[in-house]
Amino acid sequence: MQHDHVLTAKQFSRADIETVLDRAAALDVRAREASSSEPGRNRSDDGARVGDRHAETLLGLLFFEPSTRTRMSFETAIKRLGGDVVDMGSVESSSVKKGETLADTVRVIEGYADALVLRHPSQGAAKMASEYVDVPVINAGDGAGHHPTQTLLDLYTIRERAGLDDLTIGIMGDLKYGRTVHSLAQALTRFDATQHFVSPESLALPPDVRYDLDEAGASVRSHTDLETILPELDMLYVTRIQRERFPDENEYRAIADAYGIGLETLERAKDDLSIMHPLPRVDEVDPAIDDTDHAAYFEQAHSGIPVRMALLDLLL
Repeated sequence: MQHDHVLTAKQFSRADIETVLDRAAALDVRAREASSSEPGRNRSDDGARVGDRHAETLLGLLFFEPSTRTRMSFETAIKRLGGDVVDMGSVESSSVKKGETLADTVRVIEGYADALVLRHPSQGAAKMASEYVDVPVINAGDGAGHHPTQTLLDLYTIRERAGLDDLTIGIMGDLKYGRTVHSLAQALTRFDATQHFVSPESLALPPDVRYDLDEAGASVRSHTDLETILPELDMLYVTRIQRERFPDENEYRAIADAYGIGLETLERAKDDLSIMHPLPRVDEVDPAIDDTDHAAYFEQAHSGIPVRMALLDLLL
């Protein structure tokens, strides 16, 4: 991993991805062993306790949009590595409400932290912020743009469940505004994966993302209906219809309930089909699926800890 910042999934080579996932797997195993053994067992390959690896390291959290999993998993990850966080807090309680620019905000917090995790509603915000600071900037979601660390934990879950090569995956829902979809689709081009995209025409992949996939030689198919390709899938990645991204409320209401799955949907699926979701969900995945072997979305969310631990460990 020779990167100054983590801004998009496009910057990752296959080797980068495998390096992060391998490190995450090792950290995950050691953390599980330590939780059920005597103190001192939670050690890395070089003999240092995982909890001591980044003592005194401070991670700056700058979240201009709401977050549960991303914010808390980054905070948990750095604390499990021995560090801590400095948190900008809510936008309403910060100097942003006084008119402070993003450039000024990141330059100030750069003086307090060793790396910055930024979520912002404007696409390209993380890249812009990275041009003003010398510490690493990690994009935790920039509008409808990218979410590269979500992609890494998605890939970790896929690798655990089905492997990343010889993979057939369906990605369904809001493909236009879904930044998790954009990042995952681009990262999957590094592997032998066939991607089926399922959405209404109004929420199809943006042209620039589809262009990147075509340029990478990805095997890509587009559909408006899940039923025809469901029996082929090893994984199904479902996303919510993102109301907050829609410029037109009427457009949202027209399609909000059109793409969802329940137990009856899975009758034609493979027995070992795994269903993923970046969460939060609304009603696109029936809670009745939660107790089946198909459900991988809570496992997926929990993977955020070892994956973000590994990324921070390598980046710092």
